[in-house]
Amino acid sequence: MSTKENKDQFRPDHHENDHFILTTVVGSYPKPKWLNRAKELYEDPDHKFDADDYQEAKDDAARLIAREHERAGLDVVVDGEMRRNEMVEFFAHRIEGYEFNGPVKVWGHNYFDKPSVVSEVEYTDSWLVDEYEFTADATDRPVKVPITGPYTLANWSFNEAYDSDDELTLDLADLVNEEIEKLVDAGARYIQIDEPALATTPDDHAIVGEALEHIVADIPEEVRIGLHVCYGDYSRIYPEILEFPVDEFDLELANGDYDQLDVFTDPEFTADLALGVTDVHVAEVESVEQIEENIKKGLEVVPPEQLVVSPDCGVKLLPREVAYGKMANMVEAARNVEADLDEGNVDVDREHAATADD
Repeated sequence: MSTKENKDQFRPDHHENDHFILTTVVGSYPKPKWLNRAKELYEDPDHKFDADDYQEAKDDAARLIAREHERAGLDVVVDGEMRRNEMVEFFAHRIEGYEFNGPVKVWGHNYFDKPSVVSEVEYTDSWLVDEYEFTADATDRPVKVPITGPYTLANWSFNEAYDSDDELTLDLADLVNEEIEKLVDAGARYIQIDEPALATTPDDHAIVGEALEHIVADIPEEVRIGLHVCYGDYSRIYPEILEFPVDEFDLELANGDYDQLDVFTDPEFTADLALGVTDVHVAEVESVEQIEENIKKGLEVVPPEQLVVSPDCGVKLLPREVAYGKMANMVEAARNVEADLDEGNVDVDREHAATADD
């Protein structure tokens, strides 16, 4: 299956424009305040708010956010990770071989419940299939499944069991592969591997590439595999990442005002580019016109058939109305750019060539 075909499987049936710029989100979304309150009640022994009550609250929140994504017009939705707490902790609780010994200070007054790997990691029960099936039943849109990648799961943990972090990473990659196989059996066709640690330790791109080979082993080619890499010095991992066996790279570029865009023009960017077009660190909704200009930045790197747009990263720390506004304006901007492309008002070849020749 070609890259274009892989992306076009998510084109809505009644898409109005000939061009198609897929719109989605990275993953996390602000939790409704009542869900946080439900968690407090569940954890308070003085209240009779049991596991079933808390499960119902999480179900309601997941259904609500998936439909909020629909209302914003996204082509591919998620549930906003309503059932997850922190991106490593959530998975570490579900992988045999991890244990927790209390929080560690990360910076300032922020703490992270950093887990330890104390024995060989093993896959027991599915991590995300129930979450995926619930969301898929709650929406008529395709659902993307974000999974924290093995390199980050290893790098952001204490390794007390393996001779090297590389060995741990590859074992974790095999577990991720098992989970994706179960997700595919359940109907999932869009998987995103989150590797924020890659941008902070870029010399390890080789082990990330090897881990991805493990992850995609025997996964059908129609299943779209994306890799999300948070903001960092991308010149230290490009063009090496083009060798990774993924369909798209999701990159945080709006945060840096696209100062690294030229990194991806030489050599040619051969995968799909999932471009961050709204800054998740700014609690203001960018105008449709500004987002249109940001989308056109992506067309300086790839042609329209290779372009996907999303917020820079997860939006869970934003006010919910701001997160929604960014998504809704992003979808409107994408449809406007598609219409301009249909009418020949965007000279893609000129923009791409001008940047590549600089």
